[in-house]
Amino acid sequence: MSIEPTPEVLGGDDPLRILKRLVLATRPGFLSAVALPVLLGTVLGAKLGGGFDSVGFALALASSVLVTGAANVLNDVYDDLSGADPANAARVYPFTGGSRFIQNGIMSRSAMARWGALLAAIAAALGVLLALHAGGMVLVFGAVGLGLGIAYSMPPFRLSGRGLGELAVAVAFGVLPVTGACWLQTGMLSPQAVIVSLAVAAWVANILLMNEGPDIRADAAAGKRTLAVRLGAPAARQLQIGLHTAAAGITVGGIATGALHPIAPLVPAVVALLAPRMTRGARTPENPAAVMPGIAFTMAAHGAGTLWLTLAAALA
Repeated sequence: MSIEPTPEVLGGDDPLRILKRLVLATRPGFLSAVALPVLLGTVLGAKLGGGFDSVGFALALASSVLVTGAANVLNDVYDDLSGADPANAARVYPFTGGSRFIQNGIMSRSAMARWGALLAAIAAALGVLLALHAGGMVLVFGAVGLGLGIAYSMPPFRLSGRGLGELAVAVAFGVLPVTGACWLQTGMLSPQAVIVSLAVAAWVANILLMNEGPDIRADAAAGKRTLAVRLGAPAARQLQIGLHTAAAGITVGGIATGALHPIAPLVPAVVALLAPRMTRGARTPENPAAVMPGIAFTMAAHGAGTLWLTLAAALA
């Protein structure tokens, strides 16, 4: 586990320190969770459409990363307001319990809210440029993605407290970036991209499910009824194993539609086979030493799996 941020390290008015804390407040370690799906969708779209729109790719990547950063920052604000993060004594930093910027006095709640809103506004401006470049449909992808990301914790929606947070994140950071990036390259909604995106959505949902484990007590006390809270740690682990298995099966569908090369199931199948062993710590999420291997495995599964599918799309 990493050491939590402190004002001694990140405080002050030095421009470099200000820039550093603004970047770290977005939780940059999680930004690849949207950047890699955009890359996958772009490669898939370039293969299906027979061309590569570099401007569309660059704008889509930048706006998607900014949307994710905005969602991370604003969700920290709402989780502080709800009491979920302040009361979280079992957190495994930096994976669970938020960025700790508000609770540790790095940035105030209002400063975090302003930063999150600014990131969302910049993302929206890039979305307008992308719409001028490629068409208005892109605004639908962006609006839905940003809306789901923020509504995860924002009252009165608070999807995380209704057992819908995992589904919202799977759509916002799995289905939408893959299908949206593919649309940018082809100009059409591709059923093949939708099928491939479901595997990524399963891996994204598993990141959330695994990271929710150590937060079960704090989330339950704050009324944040995530799937991990509703199901309990053992059942949430079984759901993760099922999603890893489903992701491997979905890649077979990608092959059948011609979107993926036959190598596609290899890495997802290995991930599915390893999942029961690597997620054993999820049964006792209150033990950081036990749960850390599962957290690392789940994030690696998403990264390696998405990159592998990108290769499989390029070779199809």
